[in-house]
Amino acid sequence: MPIEPDLADQQLLADTFRRAGDRLTPRERVAGIAVGVGFLGACAALLTARPPHEFDLLPAALCVLVLAVATRVRFDTPLGFTVPTQLAFVPLVFTMPPAVGPVAVALALLIASLPDLVRGRVPLSRLLHIPGNAWFAIGPAAVLVIAGRDPWAAGPALLVAALAAQFVVDFAVSTLSYAFALGARLSSQLREIWVYGVDAGLSAIALVVAHATRQAPVAVLSLLPLLGLLSLFARERHRRLEGLVELNNAYRGTALVLGDVVEADDVYTGRHCKSVVALSLEVAEQLGLTAKQLRNLEFGALLHDVGKVAIPKAIINNPGKLDAREWTIIKTHTLEGQKMLARVGGFMREVGIVVRHHHERWDGGGYPDGLAGENTPIESRIIACCDSWNAMRTDRSYRKALSHEAALAEMEANSGTQFDPRVVRGLISVVGGPAGHVPETDGPATASATRAARLQPV
Repeated sequence: MPIEPDLADQQLLADTFRRAGDRLTPRERVAGIAVGVGFLGACAALLTARPPHEFDLLPAALCVLVLAVATRVRFDTPLGFTVPTQLAFVPLVFTMPPAVGPVAVALALLIASLPDLVRGRVPLSRLLHIPGNAWFAIGPAAVLVIAGRDPWAAGPALLVAALAAQFVVDFAVSTLSYAFALGARLSSQLREIWVYGVDAGLSAIALVVAHATRQAPVAVLSLLPLLGLLSLFARERHRRLEGLVELNNAYRGTALVLGDVVEADDVYTGRHCKSVVALSLEVAEQLGLTAKQLRNLEFGALLHDVGKVAIPKAIINNPGKLDAREWTIIKTHTLEGQKMLARVGGFMREVGIVVRHHHERWDGGGYPDGLAGENTPIESRIIACCDSWNAMRTDRSYRKALSHEAALAEMEANSGTQFDPRVVRGLISVVGGPAGHVPETDGPATASATRAARLQPV
């Protein structure tokens, strides 16, 4: 995850923070049990392949305790957290037989979990995560067991191979576990591989401490001040990310409240906006919008008519044709909507731009700025299309709803003039109907003002 998380990261973080103290879901339990059984089987295989010899318990015990402390230093990531365990893990590997290492890591993770369990901060079921979090130790142990060497007798090539095995095993197990338990995509996991670069960097420091620990067991305690400093950074980062998530939730809450205000001000407009949201998101799925564009589209569609609260109801509900003065007034609702959302701030400013331009036309004949083609935001182009479709398919104060076939014919006829042809094709694929007559050209065509006026929602 980058220093400044993007929208997709923020959404994953919000979900991760929400689940932090919850009991495991059934799928998480199944994944935890499966990973745990696999971990126990791997440990048993390693101990059988190379039974442990005698080793000094004092340095091993100190390394386990320092590893437990390192496990408490948690840097948030979208799917969970990462910890600087590499600092203590490498010295631990050097103080005991390879096959014992994974068991010692699991013990350290259990010790690290005890404070939260005792205080009731996390449910007991969260212990099922321990085997999965300890799987990373299996890779190095397997390499050393297969090579028949102890780490302090291994050369650089073997140590690099052990480190690579650690990363490969950890990534494979976490990817499969998150995919099954949380439905996380491989792309989300690949965004987290930067943590292995951090681990590789920490390994150099840890290797120096590991050699010193063999001579003086208390040398591993020299890592505690560094872990304390990292803990300070981790807590500060957590507060910043938590604040970011809360701020985004506040913006979302404000948008929903504004949506309720629109509905309270005019029931039809409120229901119309919610219908446009649902249809817009379906069309956006056909067009492959990014997470950020989807967010702006969702709230832009919900609030595209929020500026109408500033328009006199006599004009909004006029059953007849609007005169020039009334039409000039009603066209200001896009600007009023943008002003309202700009005052909210945050990402709602971006939503305000979408709202401002949802009455632009593909041929440049719209308002308020006369933008043409792709100069209009894609979110606004989708809303324009879905807004008109919904307007045609519902009864309005000045006319009855058009039939499905008649509305399709109007959309096709105005593709390339009023509407983006690509958006029209996406809409037709969603609502159903022949798309063969929709122009394939993506360039603005000549306007047909008379026909387009039938589609223009107010």
